[in-house]
Amino acid sequence: MFRTSMRHPSSTPIIARVTGVLVLLSMPATSRAEWTRHVVHAGEHCVTAVAADFTGDGRADIISNSAGKTRLFVGPEWREILLDENPEHTFIHSEFFDVDGDGDTDYIGARYNPGLIVWMEQPDDPLTDVWTARIADDQVHGIHGLIKGDVDRDGDFDLLATSAQPLEPYPNSLAWLRVPKRPRDAERWECHIFADRDAPGLTHYLGFGDVNGDGRPDAATGAKGGPQAEPGTGNWFAWWEAPADPTDVWTKHLIADDQPGATNIHPADVNGDGEVDFIASRGHGQGVVWFEAPDWTPHVIHATLSEPHCLVAVDLDDDGDVDAATCAYGDQIAAWFENDGAGNFTTHVVGANQEAYDIRAVDLDGDDDLDLLIAGRGSRNVVWYENPRL
Repeated sequence: MFRTSMRHPSSTPIIARVTGVLVLLSMPATSRAEWTRHVVHAGEHCVTAVAADFTGDGRADIISNSAGKTRLFVGPEWREILLDENPEHTFIHSEFFDVDGDGDTDYIGARYNPGLIVWMEQPDDPLTDVWTARIADDQVHGIHGLIKGDVDRDGDFDLLATSAQPLEPYPNSLAWLRVPKRPRDAERWECHIFADRDAPGLTHYLGFGDVNGDGRPDAATGAKGGPQAEPGTGNWFAWWEAPADPTDVWTKHLIADDQPGATNIHPADVNGDGEVDFIASRGHGQGVVWFEAPDWTPHVIHATLSEPHCLVAVDLDDDGDVDAATCAYGDQIAAWFENDGAGNFTTHVVGANQEAYDIRAVDLDGDDDLDLLIAGRGSRNVVWYENPRL
């Protein structure tokens, strides 16, 4: 049985998404075993890919989206099946879970602008039958990041999304969506705005987990700023504290400003002191960093990595602490950062000459360790790097 970096919605997920490329990485004094690169698909611009058991055989499969073509790659041979071809379904990010409660895994894709979230129902025979596409939402605009999590603590997954564009009805906001009781028949999912117009500056990806230890999962994000953003906005990381009723507006807490190109941030106890810290990347700038609770003291993981646009925060070497990984599209290097358990990180290169936009940590070969799946935007491919059982 394969595993992913996702946990059951009743627990605090430690997930991440990474994109970018890396130049002049400092190599570790003692080299690690080489990560073997496997090409799943090549020849098309791709910004998102996810892995799960989409065929019910207990093995990992991959779904990617390239320019309106949604493809299933059946593991372990990665046989290609075209699920959907629709120019309106050009997705920038994606997720997966059992939306309709029928025991199999469905696919969710999000278009950036104008915003659109589509869920595709896994049919009885996922290899031959049609995957029916239905709208989950079309009112949230500027959806760059999706993440699943049990927001209302009812034991079922919900979906969180950025509403990053300054467009009505939810400008500069963050949303979570509850799956309706009859999702096949519903016109839209139930949408709740938890960051109401207080997330300006083009937010990117989302982190999810209980930050303050009150038993309620919170959310975090980063805003890239820059010339595409409204003047004077962005370049920050922040988290939003969930209230007792998650349908109310949540309380914003700034983690750090003066963070040019901020894109990814995920909650995790980095140094083993029992408090929740954050691991973050500046995917439209430079560097990977972690912020130490409770005052959010910054610590450098890698200072010069160029455009680490995607990020995962997971235990990659199975030693009980949280590591990180990214693929930087500026430097075109995939790397993982080994945590010594106290928050000191060593950089290890996973692969070179590989661009990225999205990264996932999942056991793709069924050997019970986490591999890295990368959607290579400029590299025009989908690849995975095999964890050498560190």
